Amino acid sequence: MGQVFKGITNASTGENQEKIQNNYPFYIKAPLILIGLYLFFYIVALLQDVLVPFAFAGLIAILLNPVYSFLESKKVNKILAITLTILLAILVVMIILFFLSAQIAQFGEMVPQLQTKFLSLLHDAQAWITAQFGMSAEKQTSMAKDAMSGSKAFVGKTLNTLVGMLTFLVLIPLYVFLLLFYKPLILNFIFEVFEKDNSDQVAEILQETKGAVQSYIVGLMIETSIIAVLNSAALLILGVKYAILLGVIGAILNLIPYIGGIIAIGLPVLMSLITGDNLTTPLLIVGAYTLIQFADNNIIVPRIVSSKVSVNALISILVVLLGGNLWGVSGMFLSIPFVAVLKIIFDRIDGLKPWGKLLGDRMPTDSNDKVVNKQEV
Repeated sequence: MGQVFKGITNASTGENQEKIQNNYPFYIKAPLILIGLYLFFYIVALLQDVLVPFAFAGLIAILLNPVYSFLESKKVNKILAITLTILLAILVVMIILFFLSAQIAQFGEMVPQLQTKFLSLLHDAQAWITAQFGMSAEKQTSMAKDAMSGSKAFVGKTLNTLVGMLTFLVLIPLYVFLLLFYKPLILNFIFEVFEKDNSDQVAEILQETKGAVQSYIVGLMIETSIIAVLNSAALLILGVKYAILLGVIGAILNLIPYIGGIIAIGLPVLMSLITGDNLTTPLLIVGAYTLIQFADNNIIVPRIVSSKVSVNALISILVVLLGGNLWGVSGMFLSIPFVAVLKIIFDRIDGLKPWGKLLGDRMPTDSNDKVVNKQEV
């Protein structure tokens, strides 16, 4: 009887504590949440040298998991299966680099000439700015140095030195190997964190999330390949030097929403200005890339990528800028895939579905959505 009374008392105490927590006013909850978020992002930024390669490795491990599972299903030794999977991925990357190596070598030989022509164009641009706006060359040089120092610090958030770059390249395969090797341990941990009654729901969420993430990443790779071919073909037709190299770089930059597309256009335009003597080719490049971007946004992405998961433009721009401030260039590349993963998870958990809708681009128009009457706003 005493134990029953004690249990009732404990249950009553727990309910009272929960009521007290729920009754905290907003002006107390909000600062605590903000402080928690600040500490979280501060720690994430502080540990970027460890977390950035781990984040890339996580996405790569999810992408390579079907290959590893296939080899394991064929009774291949676990360690050998993981090793073969990673070697296959490295081989694909090496083939792409070998395909581009000729243009990379030619570009390296042309660097002195390109530098001379660029300095000449820069001098002409400085003279024009001085004539039109009255800004001295010294002032322009000072502003350019400040911008360059800022961009170096931005890029430096990803790779500070050559040693850091080598460490980055070594850690990713190692992380991928360990993530695939300890996959059962990680999955077991996730299941044990939740109650047994929710095991079926957790398994369903994990299965759907894994499938959607794999499809999303594969969709991005297909989109990148198509854009690389279109970019390279357009630049080859226009006679731009290093067309294939610039086309591939532009396709990779296209993975950064909106901002990457602008940089992707700027590179071949700059190359045509340096190597050419007229403004017709740069204008044609802008026109061709605009058409490719239009096709990408309205045909390729909706059919290949958005069919898997879609993040709206407002959230895309915000997370890309936040990712850039947090982890530099790597943060810009990682921001969209990770927000897409969050949306996939949110869409499959009842309590988080409103957040999933907020991240998505589907407007609330049907009767199941709670829409405020426009006249009431």
